[in-house]
Amino acid sequence: MTHRGSRVVHVGGLSRVEGEGALHLRVDQGRITAARLQIYEPPRFFEAFLRGRAHTEPPDITARVCGICPVAYQMSACKAVEDACGVTVTGPLAGLRRLLYCGEWIESQTLHIYLLHAPDFLGYPDAITMARRHRADVERGLRIKQAGNSIVELLGGRAIHPINVRLGGFHRTPARADLAPLAERLRRAREDALRTVEWVAGFDFPDAGCDAQLLALAEPGRYAIDGGTPTVMTAPGSAGLAPDSTRALPTRTFLLRDFEHHVVERRLPHSTALYSSLDGHLHLTGCLARYAVSGRWLSPLALQAAHTAGLGDPRAGVVCRNPFRSILVRAVEVVYALDEALRLIDAYEPPPAPAVPVPPRAGIGRGVTEAPRGLLYHRYGLTADGTITSASLIPPTAQNQDAIEDHLRSVVQDRLDTHTGLDGLDDDELRLLCERAIRNHDPCISCSAHFLDLTVERHRDR
Repeated sequence: MTHRGSRVVHVGGLSRVEGEGALHLRVDQGRITAARLQIYEPPRFFEAFLRGRAHTEPPDITARVCGICPVAYQMSACKAVEDACGVTVTGPLAGLRRLLYCGEWIESQTLHIYLLHAPDFLGYPDAITMARRHRADVERGLRIKQAGNSIVELLGGRAIHPINVRLGGFHRTPARADLAPLAERLRRAREDALRTVEWVAGFDFPDAGCDAQLLALAEPGRYAIDGGTPTVMTAPGSAGLAPDSTRALPTRTFLLRDFEHHVVERRLPHSTALYSSLDGHLHLTGCLARYAVSGRWLSPLALQAAHTAGLGDPRAGVVCRNPFRSILVRAVEVVYALDEALRLIDAYEPPPAPAVPVPPRAGIGRGVTEAPRGLLYHRYGLTADGTITSASLIPPTAQNQDAIEDHLRSVVQDRLDTHTGLDGLDDDELRLLCERAIRNHDPCISCSAHFLDLTVERHRDR
């Protein structure tokens, strides 16, 4: 479509996110009228691959969905199949699963903080360039990431696409002596993680907000990672509060079996990924939602780090809704994951068997855990002999697409309203602005279906 004064900008290469997508912006007389995150990776058909398979296979198959968070897929898959079969894993095996999940949180969140997101705040195009001036910082991040990898390697058999996880537990479990060298490494990484919080707290965070409903798991007494009840924190406006209010907002929960009644998927023509809404409303999963819903149950060390860094005390109802500050919340979550991993190692007693039996039975099972990027839901239908008849996987990035687009509209509109307007940005500046907004959410585009192809339509008065 051609208009007088229109300008179409094509930008190839959304860097520092996983997957392929495009962005289409439309500006009419100074207002953003469209912002579409177009995910066009070919569908990967994992749900179709799972149909007809044995009930023992989803942990290994779904681990291949993502090389960044395979443990999340394995844990949600295990919980869903075990739910269908009427089995609950408890005791030391459940502790080992949580420890494995902590390992993934440590390495994935640290990867995002240091290699994907920090260059945005320090003005570098990538982490390699950043390392020339911030070598000690990048090396610190790599040490923390390697500590997380060491957990996944020990318990999962390898750092990527772990092979030691199975229904009911593991193929092999460690002895206490196996964990001792790991604990020493994690203690050193915890000190690095505390310095990371201090480092990130010094970044310049643009003002921004998020009016979406926040969806996360809640497990009273501890920060929800590997289980809990789906919990929604309402948006400020719907509670009659200002967006920057520090008062605790109302929350509500719903049963896991009703998840797909509340989180409803829909297809839009510009994306190969499904979009989701929560009871018809915009919603966001991930670290901001977790911190809002479960922040009060962070460890004392993580709570102190959050307070010192300026996030405030979530026990007093402080909620962070600024997506640009998500990097700081992630840094606090790394402190918590290391603290929790050390607690689990200290309490560990080897189980009598590496796994409990999970015999097949007919039914429908559901499992949900907190991937680093947000809530990950699996549902499987089984026959009496354990054959999978149906499968549904709802990843966090697919749920977050609407909220990401809303954030993009807000960021670019603010640029229009308070600065020199969109025409004051050249193509590179506009691309960087949009990429930075997207990277706030650490999207895993492949999970939801390496570059951004940006089209902007600018329309002015004739």
